[in-house]
Amino acid sequence: MFSGPFSRSAVNFNAGCKTAMSNVVMAIAVMFTLLFLTPLFHYTPLVVLSAIIISAMLGLIDYEAAIHLWKVDKFDFVVCMGAYIGVVFASVEVGLVIAVAISVLRLLLFVARPKTFVLGNLPNSTIYRSVEQYPTTNDVPGILILQIDAPIYFANSSYLRERISRWIDEEEDKLKSTGETSLQYVIFNMSAVGNIDTSGISMLEEVKKITDRRGLKLVLANPGAEVMKKLNKSKFIETIGKEWIYLTVGEAVEACNYKLH
Repeated sequence: MFSGPFSRSAVNFNAGCKTAMSNVVMAIAVMFTLLFLTPLFHYTPLVVLSAIIISAMLGLIDYEAAIHLWKVDKFDFVVCMGAYIGVVFASVEVGLVIAVAISVLRLLLFVARPKTFVLGNLPNSTIYRSVEQYPTTNDVPGILILQIDAPIYFANSSYLRERISRWIDEEEDKLKSTGETSLQYVIFNMSAVGNIDTSGISMLEEVKKITDRRGLKLVLANPGAEVMKKLNKSKFIETIGKEWIYLTVGEAVEACNYKLH
């Protein structure tokens, strides 16, 4: 039921072993037992041996650390439990493989589903932050400000295109229902976009076509040096126009408001 290395580690831990020298002593003791004391354990019930291993193993479980992982990051808790179950019911190698596999899966999910959120203006400032994190932020009439919090690759380009389209649809519906100024500009804050590949550039081109069909203007704010280099080589800068690329979201909003009024 329980893996050999794990049970031996549990026994060593509960015996107060501190160094690798304990393995040498344990090996000698096991050899002596196998050579001379085996007949004494011949009739020992397996239940008794299992109870010894289980009681030793319980000392290795850090309940407080597991509860802390659950409170802070539930995905880390899943990794921890996956490794624990793999070690207990199979072997240390299996537990390690399970933990690494879950961690890689988590990384792929984060890459394929990056965070995107709407930005709003903090009162009496030129600072723009997430409307979910800062409920006191104000919407900018006629302008939708979006932030992409990850590099744009082939793995997430389709998701981002669909997500951006939904943001635009939701914003237009909200403005229509409230009777406010219709949507005119869509600003991308690209400060967190460290890199972009050809699929990402194609995604931006498709978003540009979508905004053009709806009569909207696409604006970029704070794209990084690597991103700018690739956008320039792909001729996307010429497509969008250099006058629609700004250093900060504040400058982009100010320029859009100037044109609106």
